Amino acid sequence: MTRFEDCMNMLKGIAHYERTHELWTAFHDDQARAEVDPHWLQNRKWDGVISRHTTPGLVQMCAQLRIPLVDLNDTAPFPGVPKIRPDNVALGHLAAEHLLERAFQRFGFTGFSNDGWSCERRDGFVEALRLAGRDCDIYDVHYPGDGTPAWAPEQIAGLAEWIKRLPKPVGIMACFDLRAQQILVAAHENNILVPEEVAVIGANNDPIRCELSFPPLSSVVPNAFQSGYRAAETLAEMLAGRKPEIMDQRIEPLGVVTRPSTDVLAIDDKILAAALSFIRLNACRGISVDSVARHAFGSRSQLEKKFRRHLGHSPQAEIRRVQFNKIKQLLLETDFPLKKIAELAGFEHVEYMCVVFKRLFGESPGGYRKKTQTGAPGGRSLGGRPGPVRVL
Repeated sequence: MTRFEDCMNMLKGIAHYERTHELWTAFHDDQARAEVDPHWLQNRKWDGVISRHTTPGLVQMCAQLRIPLVDLNDTAPFPGVPKIRPDNVALGHLAAEHLLERAFQRFGFTGFSNDGWSCERRDGFVEALRLAGRDCDIYDVHYPGDGTPAWAPEQIAGLAEWIKRLPKPVGIMACFDLRAQQILVAAHENNILVPEEVAVIGANNDPIRCELSFPPLSSVVPNAFQSGYRAAETLAEMLAGRKPEIMDQRIEPLGVVTRPSTDVLAIDDKILAAALSFIRLNACRGISVDSVARHAFGSRSQLEKKFRRHLGHSPQAEIRRVQFNKIKQLLLETDFPLKKIAELAGFEHVEYMCVVFKRLFGESPGGYRKKTQTGAPGGRSLGGRPGPVRVL
């Protein structure tokens, strides 16, 4: 997500908690006055602060004024200040699993060696690959804090040299969407095909950046709404005189939005590749394994053997996987009723879809939607007193 959209989703999470639990009067410091001059906090009596851009000066001033502070910045925690931030290791895991599902054997990661969040995403990506028996080529650079433009020639040239020497096909994760977009530019300028030779996945799911990339960029989706909700919940605990049980809370990502930059399978078997391509395009139209076999010009028994040898599951399981990925996407991104979602995913009966969904994921479609779209609305009020709560 863009920095703006990320913050807006956090604010939505805070507002949702406030609407369902507390009676707060919130002030949004959209001019960042307290970030620039923490003494500005002295202009009135505040009961609590939630900050997205926490500075040492702000921490010191809140401590001096005895104002509870909750930090939403994805940096190292300040002593004694509860922090809510993305589970960056889990973000890396999801990206690795996404590329492994596409049968890649070679992998790369690029990020910034001097940013903790980037290193955590790298470590999660590498860990998931090692668990699958795969290695990863890492290209980390020092993030330029001197105002060097993201599209500076040296930035693109360094990426291009790295990409050119990687064995192909290769699946690459970038630490965030801007870095992934740089990979796409470097590949294009050097006639490297994406996704056929290099499949690219970013993180943060900035919709504008991802959709306007060429090809459109797949990305891991963090849960900024849940971060904001948890921040408000934590502040309520502090206002009620309780110390938060967890001082550094990590919020799990929502999943992966798949776009053309990874819409490929790194498989040499033409029959299997044709079958998988047909399933990706038609799984939600009520296809059968026999129709897949006819399209791939192979027998059903031949297809069963190839799927189990290369993917570890049956063609029918692959059809179901694609269908339920679609269902999860619709639950996350739309407010369609379950009957409509069942139709779009190729299920004739919504009841059957719900039964299979719960068997696969351990919760109902409605429960999954509630969790991903609204955080934890069933939580109890913690009794924080009404009053001005400052949201930075």
